[in-house]
Amino acid sequence: MKSGYLGVDVGSVSTNIVVIDEQGELLVGKYLRTNGKPIQTVQEGLHTIGEEIAPDIEIKGAGTTGSARYLTSMIIGADIVKNEITAHAIAASRAVEGVQTIVEIGGQDSKIIILRDGVVTDFAMNTVCAAGTGSFLDQQAARLCIPIEQFGDYALRAKNPVRIAGRCAVFAESDMVHKQQLGYNTEDIVAGLCEALIRNYMNNVGKGKDIKPPVLFQGGVAANKGLVKALNQELGYEVIIPPQFGVMGAIGVALLAQEKVRRKGYTDFKGFNIQEIQFKTTSFECKGCANACEVVQFYENKNLIARWGDRCGKWEMEAM
Repeated sequence: MKSGYLGVDVGSVSTNIVVIDEQGELLVGKYLRTNGKPIQTVQEGLHTIGEEIAPDIEIKGAGTTGSARYLTSMIIGADIVKNEITAHAIAASRAVEGVQTIVEIGGQDSKIIILRDGVVTDFAMNTVCAAGTGSFLDQQAARLCIPIEQFGDYALRAKNPVRIAGRCAVFAESDMVHKQQLGYNTEDIVAGLCEALIRNYMNNVGKGKDIKPPVLFQGGVAANKGLVKALNQELGYEVIIPPQFGVMGAIGVALLAQEKVRRKGYTDFKGFNIQEIQFKTTSFECKGCANACEVVQFYENKNLIARWGDRCGKWEMEAM
């Protein structure tokens, strides 16, 4: 049997699941829409991945990252749980030796990671304004009746990109409508939207950061050629798009799982067929003090396996 390592990155918009081999090469990867149902999405995704990988691959380790990383770790039986910053940095360093800056733009948030000699020295995240994220382009593409997959191609055909206010998603949308009413063509407006998103990113997430090449552009929106062009223009040099740009977080945590299992000698991975397991989350408000903490309880087949959310530790219970 050959060894494989599973990485699961669950965000608010997308869920990425990968399996890598001993050398860190991607064997199979899956991009899914979370659709507000992380438990169901992970269950279905794991089942699909289990059917796609070769029968001689045995999962020797599993890791989780993303905003739902702790919940996901209990669902799959993860060996390690890591934040997105660490996961993306590990994957980027493996993809391009000497990388110094990571630009990562996702559906609902965006981040910048500064590395020096393979160590994260600074980072920033934007989770407040949608104007610097992929969801902003999704919304505008729908308004313009353009499939998001074709958005970048429209931008590349622009002759005179229109300057659109990009500091706020609401203002950007109203400004775009105004430019339409003035008669600007769709291609120039689309290019202007791409440039507005990059300006917003640089003015918020990248502000004050020591951005040095090589720069890796990661996240699902790195597939948008218009955004890549706008980022290149903003920086004054070309960024690098890694081959697996959309699943770098999942690859990073799979690499970390590989290291973790080598140290502990076994895996807690539950297997791919977890669709039959019933997972449920409930909560209650603790009346023990004025903090009134919301305590979250997680059940597996009606068995309470974890509890968290209280400040004092009265109810806290680690996953069994």
